[in-house]
Amino acid sequence: MNDPMNKKMIRIKDIAKLSGVSVGTVDRVIHKRGKVSDTAREKVEKVLDEINYTPNLLAKTLGSNKVYSIALLVPDPGQDPYWKLTMTGLDTAKQEWRPYHMDLQPYFFELESAQSFQYAAKELMENPPDAVVCAPIFLNEALAFFEQLDQQKIPYVQFNTMIPEVKPLSFIGQDAYQSGILGASLLHLVSKNQTGNQAILHIRENVQHSVHFREKERGFREYFRKLPQSQTVSSVIIEGEDMNTFEDKLIGAIKKENIKGLYIPTSSGATLTVDVLEKNGLGHISVVGYDLLKENIVLLKSGKIDFLIHQNPSRQVFRGIYHLANHLLFKKRSPEKELFPLEVITAENVDSYLEAILH
Repeated sequence: MNDPMNKKMIRIKDIAKLSGVSVGTVDRVIHKRGKVSDTAREKVEKVLDEINYTPNLLAKTLGSNKVYSIALLVPDPGQDPYWKLTMTGLDTAKQEWRPYHMDLQPYFFELESAQSFQYAAKELMENPPDAVVCAPIFLNEALAFFEQLDQQKIPYVQFNTMIPEVKPLSFIGQDAYQSGILGASLLHLVSKNQTGNQAILHIRENVQHSVHFREKERGFREYFRKLPQSQTVSSVIIEGEDMNTFEDKLIGAIKKENIKGLYIPTSSGATLTVDVLEKNGLGHISVVGYDLLKENIVLLKSGKIDFLIHQNPSRQVFRGIYHLANHLLFKKRSPEKELFPLEVITAENVDSYLEAILH
């Protein structure tokens, strides 16, 4: 290596960049603590040897003992298994950034309550953090919250749902519109030999206020509109008090609209839907759902769900914290968007996919 940087100015992030690993991994190798894969360790040690590393070269990286705080504003993980997955990302980030005096604190709101979002945001701002990671699923309330963050010059990342009217440090997640198009193409693939129409099923979703679900539906409808023989698309919304009569509402919609395929743009609705379909002898109806929840994996393997689109909420949170921590510690510039791939999971590839992400 031809001395890529002045050794007196070497920093952990420089070593991480040269090694192709995270700053946390570099720290664990240097201080011989925590778990590190053999491959990552070899990469870091190779760079350390080439730059003739000595510990005092990193003294300025940690600098003072200032504690930075990053708040996480998300739906209550106890109310939905999808949002429970975000806590895995938070736990991983806590371990990654603990050596750098990073305090990560979650604040929860009720999934179906915009007012609860306001209360949680207010609680968060009672002791303003240095940065915020937020899932802005309620449009108007999120806009007001982001305006408050802008006024106090608090950087923030939005994940899962992108609100284009604001300017966060970064957006982490998938393109919801393209996700809707993908869902439609998968449903068309498995149901085109059947007679009937397609439907997007919104379960416990405040579609009116959610940019995320509106964009998925827009993409879904656009796909079928562009087919040589445009196909009828229905929107079935079951929320609030209607959940008490979910089965009747769903079966009524299926019969009225002659539905042959259901696209469920939220991860937790597939189990409830498939149970109703099986109970009523409608197992022939094709289903495309979201995310690798345990119950969804069982349904996928049994053929009761045809495809799952994986959104990886755990990694969305981890990457959001990653960008904010690097911004606070190292003034590192973040990408405006970090779009995750639209991963299609089938009964045939789910085991190999799960094995890959565990390693």
